Amino acid sequence: EVQLVESGGGLVQPGGSLRLSCAASGFTFGSYDMSWVRQAPGKGPERVSAILSGGGSTYYADSVKGRFAISRDNAKNTLYLQMSSLKPEDTAVYYCARGRDRWVYWGQGTQVTVSS
Repeated sequence: EVQLVESGGGLVQPGGSLRLSCAASGFTFGSYDMSWVRQAPGKGPERVSAILSGGGSTYYADSVKGRFAISRDNAKNTLYLQMSSLKPEDTAVYYCARGRDRWVYWGQGTQVTVSS
Protein backbone atom coordinates (compact mmCIF):
# COMPACT_ATOMS: atom_id res chain seq x y z
CA GLU A 1 0.00 0.00 0.00
CA VAL A 2 1.36 3.37 -1.04
CA GLN A 3 1.59 5.77 1.90
CA LEU A 4 2.78 9.37 1.97
CA VAL A 5 2.87 11.09 5.34
CA GLU A 6 3.65 14.79 5.56
CA SER A 7 4.87 16.62 8.63
CA GLY A 8 6.40 19.94 9.60
CA GLY A 9 3.59 22.38 8.95
CA GLY A 10 2.45 25.01 11.41
CA LEU A 11 1.91 28.69 12.09
CA VAL A 12 4.76 31.01 11.17
CA GLN A 13 5.15 34.76 10.89
CA PRO A 14 5.79 36.41 7.52
CA GLY A 15 9.45 36.13 6.66
CA GLY A 16 9.83 32.93 8.66
CA SER A 17 10.86 29.45 7.61
CA LEU A 18 9.51 25.93 7.80
CA ARG A 19 10.77 22.56 6.64
CA LEU A 20 8.23 20.03 5.45
CA SER A 21 8.97 16.31 5.31
CA CYS A 22 7.17 13.47 3.57
CA ALA A 23 7.81 9.88 4.59
CA ALA A 24 7.06 7.46 1.77
CA SER A 25 6.38 3.73 1.96
CA GLY A 26 4.79 0.95 -0.06
CA PHE A 27 6.70 1.61 -3.28
CA THR A 28 10.24 2.03 -4.57
CA PHE A 29 10.64 5.70 -3.65
CA GLY A 30 13.86 6.23 -5.56
CA SER A 31 12.21 5.19 -8.84
CA TYR A 32 9.61 7.96 -8.87
CA ASP A 33 9.52 11.67 -9.49
CA MET A 34 7.89 13.47 -6.56
CA SER A 35 6.04 16.75 -6.09
CA TRP A 36 4.83 19.16 -3.45
CA VAL A 37 1.36 20.45 -4.25
CA ARG A 38 -0.54 23.03 -2.23
CA GLN A 39 -4.15 24.04 -2.06
CA ALA A 40 -5.34 27.28 -0.53
CA PRO A 41 -8.94 27.78 0.61
CA GLY A 42 -11.23 28.29 -2.37
CA LYS A 43 -8.48 27.60 -4.91
CA GLY A 44 -7.43 24.65 -6.99
CA PRO A 45 -4.26 22.64 -6.39
CA GLU A 46 -0.99 24.26 -7.40
CA ARG A 47 2.23 22.38 -7.99
CA VAL A 48 4.82 24.17 -5.90
CA SER A 49 7.84 22.07 -6.73
CA ALA A 50 8.92 18.76 -8.21
CA ILE A 51 12.07 16.69 -8.21
CA LEU A 52 13.10 13.89 -10.53
CA SER A 53 13.70 10.40 -9.20
CA GLY A 54 17.48 10.76 -9.05
CA GLY A 55 17.27 14.19 -7.47
CA GLY A 56 19.30 15.84 -10.20
CA SER A 57 16.56 18.06 -11.64
CA THR A 58 14.03 20.25 -9.89
CA TYR A 59 11.09 22.46 -10.81
CA TYR A 60 9.63 25.45 -8.96
CA ALA A 61 6.53 27.52 -9.49
CA ASP A 62 7.37 31.15 -10.19
CA SER A 63 5.59 32.14 -6.99
CA VAL A 64 8.13 30.26 -4.82
CA LYS A 65 11.30 30.36 -6.92
CA GLY A 66 14.25 31.52 -4.86
CA ARG A 67 12.42 30.95 -1.57
CA PHE A 68 11.67 27.21 -1.53
CA ALA A 69 14.04 24.29 -2.01
CA ILE A 70 12.98 20.72 -2.69
CA SER A 71 15.22 17.76 -1.90
CA ARG A 72 15.01 14.05 -1.33
CA ASP A 73 16.87 11.32 0.51
CA ASN A 74 16.25 8.10 -1.37
CA ALA A 75 18.03 6.07 1.31
CA LYS A 76 15.49 7.33 3.87
CA ASN A 77 12.48 7.31 1.50
CA THR A 78 11.87 10.94 2.42
CA LEU A 79 11.00 14.07 0.47
CA TYR A 80 11.64 17.56 1.85
CA LEU A 81 10.56 21.12 1.18
CA GLN A 82 12.56 23.90 2.80
CA MET A 83 10.47 27.08 2.79
CA SER A 84 12.00 30.46 3.57
CA SER A 85 10.84 34.08 3.41
CA LEU A 86 7.30 32.87 3.81
CA LYS A 87 4.45 35.15 2.78
CA PRO A 88 0.78 35.17 3.80
CA GLU A 89 -0.09 33.98 0.30
CA ASP A 90 1.85 30.79 0.98
CA THR A 91 -0.89 29.77 3.42
CA ALA A 92 -2.31 26.45 2.24
CA VAL A 93 -2.46 22.75 2.88
CA TYR A 94 0.72 21.24 1.47
CA TYR A 95 0.61 17.75 0.01
CA CYS A 96 3.33 15.35 -0.98
CA ALA A 97 2.40 13.56 -4.22
CA ARG A 98 3.94 10.82 -6.29
CA GLY A 99 4.72 11.91 -9.79
CA ARG A 100 5.77 15.07 -11.59
CA ASP A 101 2.73 16.14 -13.61
CA ARG A 102 0.05 13.62 -12.69
CA TRP A 103 -0.53 12.62 -9.10
CA VAL A 104 -2.41 9.44 -8.35
CA TYR A 105 -1.15 9.18 -4.80
CA TRP A 106 -1.25 12.04 -2.29
CA GLY A 107 -0.57 12.31 1.42
CA GLN A 108 -3.07 13.65 3.92
CA GLY A 109 -1.51 17.10 3.83
CA THR A 110 0.01 19.44 6.39
CA GLN A 111 -1.33 22.93 7.09
CA VAL A 112 0.98 25.89 6.66
CA THR A 113 -0.33 29.22 7.95
CA VAL A 114 1.67 32.40 7.48
CA SER A 115 0.29 35.17 9.63
CA SER A 116 1.39 37.81 12.09
